[in-house]
Amino acid sequence: MVSTTDKPGLDGVVAAAKQAPGRGLPPVHLWNPAYSGEIDIVIKRDGRWLHEGAMIGREAMVRLFSTILRKDPDGYWLVTPVEKLRISVEDAPFIAVRVDRDGDKLRFLTNVGDEVVADADHPIRVEVSADGEPRPYLCVRGGLEALISRAVFYELVEMAEDRDTPEGRRLGIESGGVWFALGPSEAADA
Repeated sequence: MVSTTDKPGLDGVVAAAKQAPGRGLPPVHLWNPAYSGEIDIVIKRDGRWLHEGAMIGREAMVRLFSTILRKDPDGYWLVTPVEKLRISVEDAPFIAVRVDRDGDKLRFLTNVGDEVVADADHPIRVEVSADGEPRPYLCVRGGLEALISRAVFYELVEMAEDRDTPEGRRLGIESGGVWFALGPSEAADA
């Protein structure tokens, strides 16, 4: 393993993340390293990752970092077996940039290459911002969410149907056996 004294900061995170066992996502939920600190990484609202104010332009590095990202009650962390570094996230750490209908499922693709099927474990939720605009999100993993891009949200609305709910008539969409409300039905406004 790489020690934090050998490669501090960003270099140490990269080196340790590359050592993660196997393919797929590393088991960050199991890692509780003794060392924790902060690193000047910010995930902007538009999905850009910045380090010390400069954009991280290497897509492979952003994807690597996304695999060791964890959300704890006290914030967002890049976690390796040897260190845990707090980062800043302005909104959601990921953006859902594509959706495809796959039978009775909606399959989303994020800006960092995650594929997620909306279902009971990966729900879609919609908040309404102060200016009245919908802010739709998809749970990706472990409390990490993707903001659903405007174009993808429009696709969802095109696929949606009206239903009567305890909150009144709602527009929503079904995926993986779960119906997700997207907002009030226009028919309710008429």
